[in-house]
Amino acid sequence: MSKQAVKHMVIFCLKHEIGSAEAAQFLKDGRDILSSIPTVANFQAFNQVSPKNDYDYGFSMDFADQAAYDFYNEHPKHVDFVENRWLKEVSRFLEIDFQAAHE
Repeated sequence: MSKQAVKHMVIFCLKHEIGSAEAAQFLKDGRDILSSIPTVANFQAFNQVSPKNDYDYGFSMDFADQAAYDFYNEHPKHVDFVENRWLKEVSRFLEIDFQAAHE
C-alpha cells in the first residue's frame, strides 16, 4: 500500500437476521454495486467471526489516493446504495479509513 493509498473499511450490523437470505442479498448487492465503481480496488465483503467484536459484517476496499476515494464517495452508484439500501437496512456501523504510516 503506497503512502497515498486509502484503505476504506466499514463494519456493520443489519436489521436482517444474521445469515438470512436478506442479509446475503445485501452483501451480494453491496459487492456487485460498489465494486463496479471504477476507482474501487480489492473490494471484499466479510462475515464477522471474532467474539471480541459485536459487529456482524464488513466491507473493505482500496483506493489509489484520496481523490480516488472522493470519486467513489460522490459516485451516483455509491450515493444510491447509501440512500436506498444502507440507510434502510443497516442498524449501526463503524467506518475506518487508513493510510500507511510514515516511517
